Amino acid sequence: MEISATTVRDLREKTGAGMMDCKKALAECGGDMEKAVEWLKKKGLNAADKKSGRTAAEGVVLSYVHGDGKIGVLVEINCETDFVARTEDFKNFARDIAMHIAASAPQYVTSSEVPASAVEKEKAIFKEQAASTGKPANVLDKIVEGRVQKYLAEICLMDQPFVKEPEKTVAQIQKETIAKLGENISVRRFVRMVMGDGLKKKEENFAEEVAKAVKS
Repeated sequence: MEISATTVRDLREKTGAGMMDCKKALAECGGDMEKAVEWLKKKGLNAADKKSGRTAAEGVVLSYVHGDGKIGVLVEINCETDFVARTEDFKNFARDIAMHIAASAPQYVTSSEVPASAVEKEKAIFKEQAASTGKPANVLDKIVEGRVQKYLAEICLMDQPFVKEPEKTVAQIQKETIAKLGENISVRRFVRMVMGDGLKKKEENFAEEVAKAVKS
C-alpha cells in the first residue's frame, strides 16, 4: 500500500516518533492513522507519551476575556524550558486552551481532581435512573459506568471535545503539541469567571422584597 508523505508527516506531528517508524506503522496498519498511533505506543515509539512524564516548571499564566467582558479565564500552562514558553506555537496553544475554557466551562483539569463524593453522588442518581428501565443488574452496571464516564468527560478539561477541532479531545491536542515542540506540556490550573455569577439581579432582589412585604 502506498503511504503518502503527508500522512507520515501527520502521524509524526501526532506522536513525535521518527519518520521511518511512522511510515512503518502506517504500512503495518493499512494506512489507518489511529491504529498506527496505537501501534507506535505498543512498540514504545510514541515520543509524546515518553515526554509526558518529564518535569514542566516553566510556562505562562495567560488571561483571556470573552463576550465583551462577561467571561474571563486565567490559566497556567507549563512546559520544560523558557525557550519553548516564548515560542509562538506554545503561546497559540495557551490561547486556544484559555478560549476553550471560556467556551466549554470545564470544572476540573482531569478526572483525578474530581472529588470522590461528587462522583458517588452522580453515580447514585444514575443508578436510580437506570433501575427504572428494568434491565438485568450486569447491564445496569454498564449503563451506570457509561454515564459516569460521560459526566466526567463533560466537566473535565482534558476529556472535552476541543472547540476548534471537536473530533479531538483537549488531551489529544495537548499530545500533538508535545510532539511538535519536543517538550512536556501540561495545563496546571485555571479559573473561569462569569460576570454576576452567584449574585442576584436587582429585579430578583426587588421581587423578593415585594413578596416579603406582601406576606407581612
